[in-house]
Amino acid sequence: MAGPARPPERQPPQDDQRDLATTVGDTDVAPASAAPALDVYAAMFDAYPDGLLLVDAAGRIRQANPAASALFGYALSELQGMAVDNLVPAAMRGQHAGHRQGYAHNPRARPMGTQMELTALRRDGTEVMVEIALSPLPSSATPGGDNEGCVVAAVRGIGGYPRVQHALKTARYSEAVARMGRLAVTNREAHALLRALPEVAAKTLAADHAAVHLLLPSLLEFEVAAEHAAPMPQGHRTPNRPDTPPGFVYAARAALIVSDSQRETRFSASRWHSEGGGRSGLGVPLFDHDRVMGVLEVRAQTPRHFDRAEADFLGSLANLLAASLQRARTEEHLSHSQRMESVGQLTGGIAHDFNNLLTVIQGNLQVLGELPAVRADEQAARLVGSAVRASRRGADLTGKLLAFSRRQMLSPGNVDVHSLLESLIELLQRTLDENIRIELDAPDTCPLCQADASQLEATLLNIAINARDAMPSGGVLCFRLRFSSQLVGVLAAELDGGSASPNGYVVIGVSDSGTGMPEAVRQRAFEPFFTTKESGRGTGLGLSTAYGFVKQSRGAIALESTPEVGTTIRIALPAVAEGRSSTGHRRPGLAESSAEAASATSLPSGLRVLLVEDDLEVLEVAVMFLQGLGCVVTAFTQAEPALEAILAGEATDLLMSDVVLGEGMRGTELARRVRSLRPGLPVLLASGYSSEASRRDDADPPDLLAKPYDRETLQRAILAALGRREE
Repeated sequence: MAGPARPPERQPPQDDQRDLATTVGDTDVAPASAAPALDVYAAMFDAYPDGLLLVDAAGRIRQANPAASALFGYALSELQGMAVDNLVPAAMRGQHAGHRQGYAHNPRARPMGTQMELTALRRDGTEVMVEIALSPLPSSATPGGDNEGCVVAAVRGIGGYPRVQHALKTARYSEAVARMGRLAVTNREAHALLRALPEVAAKTLAADHAAVHLLLPSLLEFEVAAEHAAPMPQGHRTPNRPDTPPGFVYAARAALIVSDSQRETRFSASRWHSEGGGRSGLGVPLFDHDRVMGVLEVRAQTPRHFDRAEADFLGSLANLLAASLQRARTEEHLSHSQRMESVGQLTGGIAHDFNNLLTVIQGNLQVLGELPAVRADEQAARLVGSAVRASRRGADLTGKLLAFSRRQMLSPGNVDVHSLLESLIELLQRTLDENIRIELDAPDTCPLCQADASQLEATLLNIAINARDAMPSGGVLCFRLRFSSQLVGVLAAELDGGSASPNGYVVIGVSDSGTGMPEAVRQRAFEPFFTTKESGRGTGLGLSTAYGFVKQSRGAIALESTPEVGTTIRIALPAVAEGRSSTGHRRPGLAESSAEAASATSLPSGLRVLLVEDDLEVLEVAVMFLQGLGCVVTAFTQAEPALEAILAGEATDLLMSDVVLGEGMRGTELARRVRSLRPGLPVLLASGYSSEASRRDDADPPDLLAKPYDRETLQRAILAALGRREE
């Protein structure tokens, strides 16, 4: 017989000890007392607590005791004459026959099961773990002899031993965890593990049903993400409150054991039964780092006490599932970030080239519109005006693309978001439908955030308009303002690489009670040109612009939406440690904003400008504008000859250069070198986007001019640059 075992707790016979067989045949016993002694030993054989089998050399059972009958499930009469191999599992019979033959050649008293696991086959086909001790029986052991090769086998069933039960339970738990671990490794999709795990948990713990509750992004409810034989269907929601089982686990951050729900005082009986039923239960938290992201629970219909080992096993499954979900979410965020970065690079490059084209178009249209012949022709003037307006809309479009690709020109300052929201809500109350109620949930005090105030206001306005469109029959639009010392969850995952804000974050939430978004739409919501609106009602750039603005501001943005429930967009922007609001602040060096403060209205006559622009058509427009403003222009298409001219002593009052100059030195490098040679020389950089210029670390950065520009914008930019040099 074969299976797990340890020997019975007895000492094997020594040379000076005698077992039952040798004692029966001992010559020291008087013949007159042999029969009574045999009766005594027969009674001892029958009363022995372990199963005893007397097996002959042919492997047939000659005699068995009642304990053997009870252990194997056969009547004594059935065991009599049965081949002992019938008590061995089929898979082990060939090996068992070899063991019997080997023992026949070297019979000795010895235990079995100390080095291997032994199992025996019962009459009903089940297997039982056993320990066995063998003793050869001499032929003189009983009157008449004929016992050559007989063996007494003492068989003890050990399946009910606590230590064996514990070992079996531990092995079962380890096998289940290993099986789920293999599934998690071989299936990159976390949903495969999520679907399989409740059934494995329930069956391994002999529970009636199991469920995985995942916490929704709102943190207000749990949703059943997977279940096995549970009365709660997938999608069932439970409030995240301490008087609900998942809510209790969430609050305690530890395992919950319910031995009998009818005696439970932590939840009402109605709440317990409405959230899964059963008399007993065990729930453990799923951790996303140090945050509870869900609960794994099992329920039993009959009262039972789940012990610590069972809680640890369920906790192991929960940790495995949480790690798999974290991996899936990380991969999803990485894939999304990579996709958005690729699209951003593409759109940024397109916007840059398109801005050059728009500079040429707008410049030529402006000059064309000023021609006397065009002014005198009403139709021609109208056509030129229409083309100018179209080119401006094109500039607005490229501006949105640059915002998405994080290359727009920002003017960050310290913004009082509370005041900004109050002003925005006042505007919205006058413009949105009357059946939309607007709410503001904000603390009395909140730190300032660092952002471009006008861009932030435009972003929130854009989100509010989207919310209005999602509530055609009315609803609630709520703005929430909070301060967070550090970001967690989805917002934390959306932060770009690098250190977090040392002063924490100002978090702005915009929620609506509208139609919500299905998952396929939510995943693409920030992509440029993606829209679900009817043709002509949207460009698909609203949320993508918000995404780029927030990312460029070193913040994070996250969207959470549920169909027929609503949508919430949360924006986190770096907080400032202290200081007064300066929502109108413009950083030094931004030409357009600095020009607003310039007092001069015209350029000095004969201003000498050294111009560098690699696009010949843009160069032609810039020269035309500068000469029209009374400037003397020396033009180059590359930075190197322009630098040589400066080194040769070229008389120059202003250096104006494009940032991107194709091959060779770029405009930013040219500006740095010229500044080192001529520290007082004003420098104006023109660019279709500001990604490179915005990363400069100069203590005195050059002014920036955004493309496309017209003659008036160029004039203001030059005046601002000259004014700063004179300060």
